[in-house]
Amino acid sequence: MRIDTERLLLRPHEVGDFEALRAMLADPVVTRHIATARPSDEDVWNRLLRYIGHWHAFGFGIFAVVVRDTGQCIGGAGFADFRRGIDDAFQASPEAAWVFARQAHGRGIASEAARAMHAWFDAQPFGGRSVCIIDPDNAPSLRLAAKLGYVETGEVRHHDAPTRAFERLRTI
Repeated sequence: MRIDTERLLLRPHEVGDFEALRAMLADPVVTRHIATARPSDEDVWNRLLRYIGHWHAFGFGIFAVVVRDTGQCIGGAGFADFRRGIDDAFQASPEAAWVFARQAHGRGIASEAARAMHAWFDAQPFGGRSVCIIDPDNAPSLRLAAKLGYVETGEVRHHDAPTRAFERLRTI
């Protein structure tokens, strides 16, 4: 599975993506809205294996986002079953997620990758409704979700903190 955009290659994660993922998740600017503490190498490794395993278990997953010109992995974007325990309606659909290294911020990379992953998702037989959660203070992700057609469904609690839940229906 591979998606090419003007500047990016989206592909399933590989074991070799560990260092890029670890560096990205060690940056507090990147993780300020998604984690309360810097993840250990074990946590990053488990996340990477979860990303790889999603493709085998569900036929969808989080794509590694690679800059085509440089081959640098600068983020992840895709769909997952994170089993967050939010509620049955939320968990009934794949959850969209995206996270990008600081050098990708403000360059339209997240938008380019997210549009591509949603176009791919919409074309799949299992495509249709997707959901996501976003920290209320994460203005860039809130703007991106709106551009992608996500509509807020209400406030939920995740890791004992308030967050906003959204849903999006297939657009094709």
